[in-house]
Amino acid sequence: FFQAEAGIRDVERSRGLGDVYKRQIYYPSARPHMGHAYSSIIADFFSRFKTIDGYKVYFLTGTDEHGLKIQRSAEKEGLDPLNFCDQISKTFRDLSKTLNLSNTDFIRTTEERHKKTVQHLWKELEKNDDIYLSNYSGWYSVSDEAFYNEDEIEEVEGKKISISSKSTVEWIEEESYFFRLSKWEKPLLDFYEKNPNFISPASRKNEVISFVKSGLKDLSVSRKSFSWGIKVPGNDKHVIYVWLDALTNYISALNYPNKEDELFKKFWPASIHLIGKDILRFHAVYWPAFLLAAKIELPKKVYGHGWILSGDEKMSKSKGNILDPLQIIDEYGLDPLRYYLIKEVSFGNDGNISQDRLEDCINSDLANNYGNLCQRVTAFAIKNCDGKIPEKIKFEVDDLNILNKFRDNLENIRSKIDQQNLNFYIDYIVNSLFEANKYFNDQEPWKKKDDIIRLNTIVFTALEIIRKISFLLYPIIPGSVLKALKIFNLGENDIKLEDIPKNEFLIKGNSINKIDILFKKIEKDND
Repeated sequence: FFQAEAGIRDVERSRGLGDVYKRQIYYPSARPHMGHAYSSIIADFFSRFKTIDGYKVYFLTGTDEHGLKIQRSAEKEGLDPLNFCDQISKTFRDLSKTLNLSNTDFIRTTEERHKKTVQHLWKELEKNDDIYLSNYSGWYSVSDEAFYNEDEIEEVEGKKISISSKSTVEWIEEESYFFRLSKWEKPLLDFYEKNPNFISPASRKNEVISFVKSGLKDLSVSRKSFSWGIKVPGNDKHVIYVWLDALTNYISALNYPNKEDELFKKFWPASIHLIGKDILRFHAVYWPAFLLAAKIELPKKVYGHGWILSGDEKMSKSKGNILDPLQIIDEYGLDPLRYYLIKEVSFGNDGNISQDRLEDCINSDLANNYGNLCQRVTAFAIKNCDGKIPEKIKFEVDDLNILNKFRDNLENIRSKIDQQNLNFYIDYIVNSLFEANKYFNDQEPWKKKDDIIRLNTIVFTALEIIRKISFLLYPIIPGSVLKALKIFNLGENDIKLEDIPKNEFLIKGNSINKIDILFKKIEKDND
């Protein structure tokens, strides 16, 4: 789900089952911004990595289209809410194509398949006596579609706002159905204790546990004062609270309540929900409580990543500080943006967008260290090895040392990815590129023309290193990697993590192709 969660299903690769990547679905009250792009690209990275590691991945994205915020936005535009959602949802569907996402499905919460699942879940909660009718009075943020306690708001310039999100809150009083959240306080705490890795990173886990320990109050799960939402079964004067509705997309896309459906059996429970930190409470407290009450297995992990900041603030329409990813893609290209966001934003923390750092990434990492390596080795091989992958080679210690590092580190790389340690992964690639360039320079194949076996071996080793690094770069910059792999006539289906340790994967005697420049250097004012 875009802005959906990323969920992975940890299963043995040999079993051929799957990882499911889910992100919290996007709330389309306005057009996409850089935060949406970041979440999507991160989820796509994990999806692609698991795919080349032999997993069947179900990557779902979509839009959450109900609630008062949507209704008011539609009214402001003079549109019917569904027509408004049709337009905005299309921009998010188009964004998934623009970002070259590998998603399997795109779900909208206005679809019939989703409505049926939500109403079934409601009936299950009602049947188990976890829902009752009463009256609600309290603070509500339309922007966040969230309820806040008195100690979670403050007054600034005469306005009541949420301390955490800084959004305006308003006092509401109305008849409402409630979910017995208080009943699940101890079961939730017990679950966190038995599953210490359920919430990541650790700092976020402490926040959630502290919130739950402070005492959970029953949660209002319906609204009567507006109409744009899924009707409560048996009482169409109420619509179901947008978060109970939205969170359910993770299972409605897998055809719940049919637990015997192949999708549900194969891809639930998700191993990770990848979400923005601002909606962690919904995913780590409310969603698990709903699932426990409905006797549905919980996801294995919820990871709350940081924000992409504009200045020192999170981007939002209300703050007028939106950064448009499409403008950056138009100017610099998609893969440079993907690479920059994964490398420069320390995963789990907040990060700023800097044009200067983006240009440095393009020039240093992509154009020089990767693109130039591909071109100079290829050009040398075409000129000195008859345009073919060398056939007669004899590895020496220097060659095996650099080649075997990939074999020796592969299991560690897999482990780090399962821990969502993106920082390790990108650092490993950057260091590998540095070592690859150093190897080619130090070995000086241009001085070995009187020793054809040594020249061939250096070229073969350099080509294998390019292949190995390209395989690792594929989840980050897939489009550019596929261009680079044309050197070897390799395509997307040839990219397998299990082949990275092989030192003689390339077929000797096969032709080598010349490729165009992968990344153009940016001319900077201070150059």
